Amino acid sequence: MDDTTDLGEWEFVGRRGTEPVRMVPAEVISAVPRARTEAERLREELRFDFLDDRAVLRMLRRRHQDDVAMFNAGFRTGVPLAIVGFGAAVYWGGVVQFWESAAARLAFSGAAVAVVMALLAVFVRAGAAQWGDPVRQNLRARAKAYRELAHLARREGADIPAHYPHYGPYPFAATFRPEADRAETIEGEGLS
Repeated sequence: MDDTTDLGEWEFVGRRGTEPVRMVPAEVISAVPRARTEAERLREELRFDFLDDRAVLRMLRRRHQDDVAMFNAGFRTGVPLAIVGFGAAVYWGGVVQFWESAAARLAFSGAAVAVVMALLAVFVRAGAAQWGDPVRQNLRARAKAYRELAHLARREGADIPAHYPHYGPYPFAATFRPEADRAETIEGEGLS
């Protein structure tokens, strides 16, 4: 689902479910000498032009879509895991422990553990697919670098709102993988 159709020309959604945010033009960031120098360094390191407004806007919109996909994957597998795990624990505490047959308790325990472990495996697999995708890691690495660049420009006096671009940094799973970069930039996005 592409939720960018309701956005203005220079708007993106920072956090999942929040109001659109207007992108700060590259000229605001590049007006700060240290930020411009850092943007040029990052361009070489991450193969992305952080001073190209259209490329940055596409990256921020894709980062939001990545955030939504991560949330949905966790929600689809995490909620059933929590419900089944909680239900099994409550049923054990209220009913199963009072069964007289040890074999019946053992069968319930075995079945409950098997179901919870299967759901846990699905949860871990979904998380690994989201966090381990090298193309998505490149997107996160670039989004993290852009956030740091915007914060540097703000500290140096640029007129940039606090916490711009209004999403949390990725402390992990944001490693730039040059070998996956080709698949990500097929359209020449971010390259000049």
